[in-house]
Amino acid sequence: MEVDEYRRHDGLGLAALIRSGEVSQGEVFEAACAGIEADNPSLAAVVRTRFERARAEGQQVDPAAPFAGVPTLAKDLLMALEGEPLAFGSASLADWKAPVDSTLVTRLREAGLSILGQTATPELGLMGITEPRAFPHPRNPWNAAHSPGGSSGGAAASVAAGLVPLAMAGDGGGSIRIPASYCGLFGLKPSRGRVPLGPMHAEVWQGAVVEHAVTCSVRDSAALLDATNGMDEGAPYPVRREQGFLAALARPPGPLRVAVSLGEPLGKPMGTVLDPQVRLAVEEAARTLEGLGHHVEWVEPPVDGERLADSYLTLYLGHLTADLAWISQQTDVAVSRLDIEPSTRAIARLGSCLPVRDYELAKRYWNEAARAMGDFHRRYDMLLMPVAAAPAPRLGELYPPPARERLMSLLAIPGIARLALKAGMLKRLARDALARTPFTQLANLTGQPAMSLPLHVTPAGLPVGVQVIGAMGDERRLLALAAQVEAEVQWQRHLPRPLEGR
Repeated sequence: MEVDEYRRHDGLGLAALIRSGEVSQGEVFEAACAGIEADNPSLAAVVRTRFERARAEGQQVDPAAPFAGVPTLAKDLLMALEGEPLAFGSASLADWKAPVDSTLVTRLREAGLSILGQTATPELGLMGITEPRAFPHPRNPWNAAHSPGGSSGGAAASVAAGLVPLAMAGDGGGSIRIPASYCGLFGLKPSRGRVPLGPMHAEVWQGAVVEHAVTCSVRDSAALLDATNGMDEGAPYPVRREQGFLAALARPPGPLRVAVSLGEPLGKPMGTVLDPQVRLAVEEAARTLEGLGHHVEWVEPPVDGERLADSYLTLYLGHLTADLAWISQQTDVAVSRLDIEPSTRAIARLGSCLPVRDYELAKRYWNEAARAMGDFHRRYDMLLMPVAAAPAPRLGELYPPPARERLMSLLAIPGIARLALKAGMLKRLARDALARTPFTQLANLTGQPAMSLPLHVTPAGLPVGVQVIGAMGDERRLLALAAQVEAEVQWQRHLPRPLEGR
């Protein structure tokens, strides 16, 4: 199998070819490795490969597994491979090795997937771009001068460039949906607790983080969720293993009540300015859904965008402080001496000054928002909104400039971080961090499933995704709607490479 032929198929398409005997598992494997070796030096999406280990693991694959012999990539964050590096995008963990396989990795192997390597992520997954100082910065296959987003930027770049048909990703504030939008891919964030994080973690960012994948087809995402969902031993949420996500694609979802919003309650407090192409993408998506027989109504989500952003950043700061303490324990290096980026250290100093009261009050607003959205979904099945305020930024455009980093370094002076919090530093940080992407955190705080649909390409040739949020636990209808839209608009024709084998 030549690399070009390999890139014409999604994951299930490759698995079908292997099962039919048209190609061998080894041929698919070698084509994937050849593509990574040829293209990754310029793409910079894969931070490390494990071809020989993956080749040996492939010999143990059950030929009846849904993705038997299909290559994929793990993210260099949370997805642990026993005895192998897991750097979390940080120089501070460059030499650290995971003690066990994560439950998700075990389920990927049971599904027949071959993990060829690990993809780039920003340091500790903190940013909506992927520009860590410790690793090369992945480029967007649509335009190499632009970012693929973050924190699953390496994963999205890998799939958009055809290195693998699907790549594993994680989403704590939009980190699946944002890079999916920037790279013209399908990205589903499942409901809270749907995909296990064990055994090294119970919940991450108070349950805001969920892991899944970026894919070029809806069916790959659905089949993967069939294979990986359900709690593992000791998980904090009683989410039982379910089936039927792929089967749900065979049936149209029926007429849905769809609320459509440009996200003003979320974006306005952040000073967000919506790019006209994003507005056009949402309006076109609304017309597409209406044409498919769904009832579309322009309605704003019932949330306070400023409180939502503040509560999100409060938990974010608190968890970063704890993360650095964990890294210190793992590496036996004092927090003050960890090799981390200046912005990471500055944010952690703010987090170390947060009162426990403020942390708890922030989490309580998550519950308020979830209850409000639960009531909202009694009237509307889905909420259609932007993913990001603009198409993919240029590389380096959103990384803190040296002057900002020097200013943030002043937080090291005793007492300054506490004064900065009192002076409203948290609100300024929220505006700086979320102004371009204020629309995705809602689903993380409430626990709802959400997806990015690749429905628009700008005249400049950059993709724009549109977000759809469903009620808690309603992935089947989300996926059924995605499949219906995918069949209608045939978004694969937009990809930088052809996709066949459907």
